[in-house]
Amino acid sequence: MSTRVLAVANQKGGVGKTTTCVNLAASLAAMKRRVLLIDLDAQGNATTASGINKNELSATAYEVLTQRQPIDAVVKRSSAGYTVLPANGDLTAAEIELIGEIGREYRLKKALAEYKKQFDFVLIDCPPSLNMLTLNGLAAADGLIIPMQCEFFALEGLAALINTIEQIQETVNPNLKVEGVLRTMFDPRNSLARDVSRQLIQYFGNSVYRAIIPRNVRLAEAPSHGLPVLKYDRQSKGTIAYLALAGEMIRRAKDRSRAATAEVG
Repeated sequence: MSTRVLAVANQKGGVGKTTTCVNLAASLAAMKRRVLLIDLDAQGNATTASGINKNELSATAYEVLTQRQPIDAVVKRSSAGYTVLPANGDLTAAEIELIGEIGREYRLKKALAEYKKQFDFVLIDCPPSLNMLTLNGLAAADGLIIPMQCEFFALEGLAALINTIEQIQETVNPNLKVEGVLRTMFDPRNSLARDVSRQLIQYFGNSVYRAIIPRNVRLAEAPSHGLPVLKYDRQSKGTIAYLALAGEMIRRAKDRSRAATAEVG
């Protein structure tokens, strides 16, 4: 199976983007997949939630994007078995430094070119805005995972998100596809959540993952302990949901691989 590079992005904040990156990375690693998690958010939340102290880092994604260090010199190993390209506040400077550089949108793609071959999945945690860091993530990705809360404002932001994807396809990455739409913080007792869920399926069809991430206290608590929920509470609903998502992604990757083989044959 070839490496699948997936950006996890939504211009709306607070939709479970970082939670998804960290817990999906841990779940895929638990299923014996080799995973690289790239933190492209200067807040460094994915780094912290992976048990890495962002304040003690000598190098981060900033050094990789500004070509000061190769990616293999900067990555760290998480206790949950996946590899992390960490981030902290230094990353804000990368945006300013890259403004006048030629090919600035492709710095991450270039850094990953050979290195990604060591992994089955590369997950990129993008900032909640369309800035130079997000552009680097989307330029490097094969597919886009869109975490969405099933609420009114999620649907409002959908048109803007689709517009952004089309712009990216036209300018920096014609191969970018929507890999999947993930329903997060889902409360099945809420009739609006059920309505929005139905509308997402109408719009995106099979791209909507069957796995649904529920509202879950354990999911919210785990990052403060520097752990994915899988390591914090293996029996929690959050753990079960992200393991289901990882299984679904692995099946999709196998189906894609089989289809590609059949085409060649």
